Amino acid sequence: MEEGKKIGFWTAFLPLGFFFLVLIYGLFVQPVIFQSGMLPLEVLILMALTFSCFYLLSQGFGWETILKHITNKVAESVGVILILFSIGVLIGSWIVSGTIPMLIYHGISLVNPDWIYIFTFLVCILFSLLTGTSWGSAGTIGIVMIGIAQVYGADLCITAGAIVGGSFFGDKLSPLSDTTNVASLATDVPLFDHIKSMVYTTGPAAVIAGAIYIGLSPYFSSSEIAAIAVPAQIEQTLSGLQSIFNFNLLLLLPLVVVVWGSVTKRPTVLTLLSSAWLAMILALLFQDFSFSNIMSSFNKGFSIDMAKGFEGDIKALNILNRGGLYNLIEGITSCFLIFAFIGTLDVINAIDVVIKNIMSKIKTQKQTVVAALTSTLVTNMTTSNQYATSFIMGEAFKKKFDKMKVPRKVLSRSIEDAGTMMENLAPWTPSGIFMASTLHVSAIEYAPYQFMSLANIVIAYLFAMTGVACFLNKGTEE
Repeated sequence: MEEGKKIGFWTAFLPLGFFFLVLIYGLFVQPVIFQSGMLPLEVLILMALTFSCFYLLSQGFGWETILKHITNKVAESVGVILILFSIGVLIGSWIVSGTIPMLIYHGISLVNPDWIYIFTFLVCILFSLLTGTSWGSAGTIGIVMIGIAQVYGADLCITAGAIVGGSFFGDKLSPLSDTTNVASLATDVPLFDHIKSMVYTTGPAAVIAGAIYIGLSPYFSSSEIAAIAVPAQIEQTLSGLQSIFNFNLLLLLPLVVVVWGSVTKRPTVLTLLSSAWLAMILALLFQDFSFSNIMSSFNKGFSIDMAKGFEGDIKALNILNRGGLYNLIEGITSCFLIFAFIGTLDVINAIDVVIKNIMSKIKTQKQTVVAALTSTLVTNMTTSNQYATSFIMGEAFKKKFDKMKVPRKVLSRSIEDAGTMMENLAPWTPSGIFMASTLHVSAIEYAPYQFMSLANIVIAYLFAMTGVACFLNKGTEE
């Protein structure tokens, strides 16, 4: 079959439908109904990739054509994969240098365990607003909060949900965020008009999520355990950290580098690696680890066994056993496979065909907004690329919004409501893979407690269906 030949809706939809069917069975039906555990995500994606390739062959496309599209799409994943490698190195270097241990040490002393969830949520909001990066927030301050939660015996799934929700709040509303700027550019909406529009949905969602975390904290934190077992564990952890690491203010410099790089919009990978190499220098200057151990923490991550002469309870410090180039290897594998699958969809322009079919059925203003939300949600979950989703949705819906007299700032907001905020809930997307690999809590586990995104999407659909905060009476003048 020649490239560019007109493709029907069902021809385009079949590989997409199979992909979602496989994921639903492997990630939900298998563990929930059959009680036999989730199937490996990488294997599920590989299954969908194999089906899609054979399906395209059956439709008359040559293998060389299929492989060309896979190669082109996988090339787009290189930036994401480099970030995943860099975050792994960053975590290992921050631990061996003493940066993360110092933050955990002082965090344990400052945080009231009864309010750890709301505190985690607010700290991640603040950090992500300042830096404009959700991945950077979760990979730095998020690691610290997970460590503190682990020491106190708090629920790690709820903690991870608070970290992810708080991190993506800033990624959505910060003018420094790349996804925020891309959504603005893709829809030709001034940046601060776009941010103001998002406040209508994201603001109430943050309030709702915060209220739930406040309600959960006293209930889920280990109040009874805290009176008996946790103080001993805390004392062991604090004394262990003090005996292994030497703390001083200079250990905050790697954190400063990340914040500076985010604020000044420096290349993400170079910023993370610069921070990691600085941390290595600090480890050589202030810590008692050998050079080979420090390099090993870059490669396979930090291990508490590297500490010489430590005679305390090693279990209390297992929170430090993480990081390294290979720390995120499962996530990198999944990322590679999902982009390869998306490449097969590009052969028949599957996403574009499905969206155009939806567009033909839109008749009212409210349906226009609902369609934008739904199309963005499906497209982002399928392409696993918020940048591509923003431009695809912007190009597909701009004229439709103008024709229906719905301001474009509602479109730009919808792209983020159903794209940026929802991507982290899917375990096969780069955001879901990154958060799970970094926090050691899978997206399936933290998703029910990621109240920020869950509340946000409900509010977005509610406003779309009722017309509230959609400025429908203002036309396109703005």
